[in-house]
Formats: sequence, structure tokens, C-alpha cells
Amino acid sequence: MKIPTSRRSFLSTAAGAGIAAACAPTAPAAIQPEPWGIKLGIATYTFRKFDRAKTIDFIKQLKTPYVSIKQDPHLKLNLQGAELRAAVQEFRAAGLKVMSAGNTDMKVTTVDGLRPLFEWAKTAEIPMFVAAPVHEALDAIEKLIKEYNIKVAIHNHGPEDKNFPSPESVLAAVKGRDPRFGLCMDVGHSERAGSDPVKAIVEAGPRLLDIHVKDLKFFKDGPEGTAKESQVAVGEGIIPFPQIFKQLKKMNYQGCVDLEYEIHADNPMPGVEESFAYMRGVLAGLAAA
Repeated sequence: MKIPTSRRSFLSTAAGAGIAAACAPTAPAAIQPEPWGIKLGIATYTFRKFDRAKTIDFIKQLKTPYVSIKQDPHLKLNLQGAELRAAVQEFRAAGLKVMSAGNTDMKVTTVDGLRPLFEWAKTAEIPMFVAAPVHEALDAIEKLIKEYNIKVAIHNHGPEDKNFPSPESVLAAVKGRDPRFGLCMDVGHSERAGSDPVKAIVEAGPRLLDIHVKDLKFFKDGPEGTAKESQVAVGEGIIPFPQIFKQLKKMNYQGCVDLEYEIHADNPMPGVEESFAYMRGVLAGLAAA
């Protein structure tokens, strides 16, 4: 069976593939099984204009339990002790699994300077940071990874990022380091930086700790605007999600594929729901192929 590569073709063929149900409106609270064994999650940066309670309500509507929490505004770094534990418990009480926190700046270059971040994650029982460090901080971060047993996945941010623009730049930086020090590959920023995300997944192997997904109409800047501004709902752009999912399945990827929907911040749910419907539909089609 041919797996549709765009949302339009997916919707036109979903009935024949038996996956049209993936496009049905979602109901709060219920959790949908992982399609094809891939953990589809959500980065709460998507809901940055909303408070913690409303964000949790949105996530429940998506029927996914997997969450990467953005600290501001959803779990602020100045929360400590019982207040922090109570705040993160709001997610868990809703049936959500907190897989990581970030994106987290790690620009301080000393162990003592970075230690409060790791104490915060230890208190909140969050197993991984998605991080934006500088190269000079890597040795200190690695020491803290070993001390706290908390993973750190460096997020690549595209050509504007002077530290880690591409997945390849992250992999070069963590080569030979602790295996808990790896990559959070942003597929949109990877494409803008000139990387092939499928190839990068292969090269990353076990260093691939997390993935952020978005879709783009075009990868290079041009008369229509910048590539960064061309984001659309997943399935409406040109990123090869079927090939990405196939490679993740082939390598038995155990991390999350987190939607990071950066547009329409005041009303993100229509695009978020479209993105989840498309991804679930593609995965269901792959499973049935």
C-alpha cells in the first residue's frame, strides 16, 4: 500500500486504508494507543500563551500521554521543593507522562552554575532536559549528567544558531561523551540547516534521545519569505514524514516524537489536531502496509 506523503493525499485515501478514524474529533481524557509503536507527544511550547491548567486540558484532548514541558510558563525554574512537586503533579494526575523539560538554556559554563537546573529536575523527577547549551558548557554538563543520571538532549535550532545549527553539529559535540548526552533533532530546523533528517537519524543512532517535529512549505529563504516563517500543520508541507517514521521504526527508536507547533500561538489547536491526525494516519497506514 502506498503511504500518503501529504495531508491532502492522506485524507483522500484514508478511508480505503481503514484509517479515517484518525481524523475524527478527539475527546478529553482518553489515551490513544501508540500508532506503530511510535510515541507521539507534544512540546508544551506549543501552548505558550496558555497557563498550565489550560495546557493540560489541550493535551488531554489530543489523547497522547507524552509531554515535554516548557518551563516558562508551564513549570517555572524558580519553583522549588513542594511547590515544584505539586506543579508537575498536575500533569501526572491528568494521566500525562513528563518525558523531558525544555528547551532549557545552558549558557553557564561551570558545574556549580548549572547545578540548580539539575536539582530542579531531580526534585520534579524529570528524566531529561532538552537543552540549548554553549560549547564551553559541555564538560560541566557531562559531569552533572553522570552525577544526577539525567539525560541532556541538545536541540539544534537551524542556521541562525551559532552553537548548534544542525544535528550533525550536535553529534560532533557529543561524540565520545556519556551516552546520556545526545541529540534532540528538530526536523524543521534540520532541513533549514541543509541536513537530511532521515540520514541524520541513521547517523545519530542511540544518540537520538528526542525529536521535535514541525512541517515547512519550503526549506530555503526566497521571495515568499523566510523558510522559518513557512511553517504549516504537519502533512501540509514538504518534510518526508513517512520516511522519517520508517527509519525510526527500523532502528527501534524508543524516544518521543514531539510536535512543536510554533505558529498560531493564540489558537493552536486546529493545526495541532490536524498534525496529530496526519501523523497517526501515516503511522496506521505504515502498520497496515
